[in-house]
Amino acid sequence: MAKVLVVTSGKGGVGKTTSSAALGAALAHGGEKVVVIDFDVGLRNLDLVMGAERRVVFDLINVVQGDAKLNQALIRDKRIENLSLLPASQTRDKDALTEEGVARVLDELRQKFDWIICDSPAGIERGATMAMRHADVAVVVTNPEVSSVRDSDRIIGLLDSKTELAEKGGRIEKHLLLTRYDPVRAERGEMLKVDDVLEILSIPLIGIIPESEEVLRASNVGSPVTLNNPGSAPGRAYFDAVRRLKGETVELTIPSDKKSLFGKLFGRRAA
Repeated sequence: MAKVLVVTSGKGGVGKTTSSAALGAALAHGGEKVVVIDFDVGLRNLDLVMGAERRVVFDLINVVQGDAKLNQALIRDKRIENLSLLPASQTRDKDALTEEGVARVLDELRQKFDWIICDSPAGIERGATMAMRHADVAVVVTNPEVSSVRDSDRIIGLLDSKTELAEKGGRIEKHLLLTRYDPVRAERGEMLKVDDVLEILSIPLIGIIPESEEVLRASNVGSPVTLNNPGSAPGRAYFDAVRRLKGETVELTIPSDKKSLFGKLFGRRAA
């Protein structure tokens, strides 16, 4: 049964799109059939991060409104055959997304893929609510700073109240992904520590992505970091996060690009 996963946060610039691409590529690398959908209508960045910007002909809005078939809009990744992208529109408004249209597209995608990853735009407006509406699983992305954590707390509230699962009396499976983390700066009090973030948000931690130039470098060449440099610290962290997402028990660490340092180990049980 296909799983619909939303990557969300509330605050912009925390790494939702790079995380969506990295998680999708890591899942596909493990043999899963994966599609990543860009819900950021009007901006559209996921195609850039995945190196497919010149291949976009039709988009999510075209499919929702019936102007194109799903197969016409899906872009298959050139590097991993079982990874696909459904891009957003740069010229339309988020109001063009209808709940019925999105539900129809997701139902069709469930027949073709094992994982459907919805890359949510920032904020709590229509694009974000449509991205989370039909999700089974949520990965809440946050930076170790107060404003980011506060916005993520708001998003957790919406996941527990505004999703289809919540309205049916269920509860969406939620995981925390902490990005741009620097243990040295955290020890100096320049950013929140992992335990501080967990105390506020109280959802299982699926991974800690360290601050690294490799993430930006990968985005600039149009490749998810899990494809561009899977052995890098963020690459390893995303692969471990995917293993936890699939139910494996993996010891939680903060990977480092320095060969002699693998980060601080946590006794806390991973998600």
